[in-house]
Amino acid sequence: MRPSQATQTGGSEVGRGLSVETVKPGELTPEEIGLWTGFVRADARYASPYFHPAFTRVAGEVAPGAAVALIHQGGEIVGFFPHQRRGSRVQPLGAPLNDYHGVIARPGFAPALQDLPALLGAASIAVNGWTGTGAGEGILGRQTLQADLSQGWAAYDAERRDAWRKYFRDKDRARRSLERDHGALTVSFDGVDAASLTRLLALKREQFNRSGRHDIFACGWTADLLRALPMATEAGFGVRLAVLRAGGRPIAFEYGLYAGDHYHFWLPAYEGGTSRYSPGILLSLETMRLGAEEGFRLFDYGFAGEPYKKYACNREQTVLDGVVHRAGFSTAIEAALAMVGAGPALTAGVALGRAPLGVSVRRRWAAIDACETTATGRMRGVAAAVSAVMSRASAPRAGVGLLTLLNV
Repeated sequence: MRPSQATQTGGSEVGRGLSVETVKPGELTPEEIGLWTGFVRADARYASPYFHPAFTRVAGEVAPGAAVALIHQGGEIVGFFPHQRRGSRVQPLGAPLNDYHGVIARPGFAPALQDLPALLGAASIAVNGWTGTGAGEGILGRQTLQADLSQGWAAYDAERRDAWRKYFRDKDRARRSLERDHGALTVSFDGVDAASLTRLLALKREQFNRSGRHDIFACGWTADLLRALPMATEAGFGVRLAVLRAGGRPIAFEYGLYAGDHYHFWLPAYEGGTSRYSPGILLSLETMRLGAEEGFRLFDYGFAGEPYKKYACNREQTVLDGVVHRAGFSTAIEAALAMVGAGPALTAGVALGRAPLGVSVRRRWAAIDACETTATGRMRGVAAAVSAVMSRASAPRAGVGLLTLLNV
């Protein structure tokens, strides 16, 4: 028994007599961290830096509702599940900034996603990069893309150029044009400096405002996470902020996270007025070249979708995306609307959730729910998200009705 946290058991034991003890990330003992590290080393699915105990420790210091579920069987710990709670809802720890998550478990002992709500005593679990098993209504497969540099930069560069000759010739021209118009190019890739991080956050917030997406840094704790991660001192884990400069002026930034030889491209941004030079792509390519010299072998580009990623990536991984509900609880859309006091909109919300726009709305709600910890923040976020989504919809009558119900 820990002095600061009583042992808790899930609402019901699920699958092979599993039970749960919930602790704060900072309460993990050195022995438990060692066990966690062993599980990571034994399973290639956990190679991402998001599964490193250092990420959980740092995120646990700043993320509201942070916790780790210690999954027991027969008195032994067989798995760890870092997460955060928003009322009765469970999310990946660090969401919406967490791209990969799952139960870090002894091989063969990880419970399926659909079993976790009952095991944790939660109404629902929302995921967007689940690496374990799971099934259910609304649970979808989603692709992430990686660049495999296990044979080194030269072999990778030759293979990509052979596959996409025109694309890389275009980037070579963009590089020459950028240097001609703005001065010699340099790239720094050796840590995180405060001024560059401040500018990156400002550019990301401007981007969110232009696109109508929720500003995930307005809540404060998410930016605190980015500032805290460079302080991590655990071996084999860390962050970098790569910066591309032209004539000495910073024009592109990318915050990355690494563990072992895996590097995760996380948060990119570039200065306005430079897009015709593709500065973000040029910086990513230079980051891989420099990173390969340091021993990084796999560069993860995160979720598929942006066209440029297919040119850089030669591997893919399938993860799960969606919300799993415990039997008897509201649907995600019902819960979202109810949380912001929009009871009259429930019927319209459920219909929207079943329409093609439902996935977009759910993902927007997941970001809002993860960031915002007050009803006022959620109300503003949902109203803005629904407005942005419905403005792009092809059925304006449905959009006007829902916006009216939400008092937008």
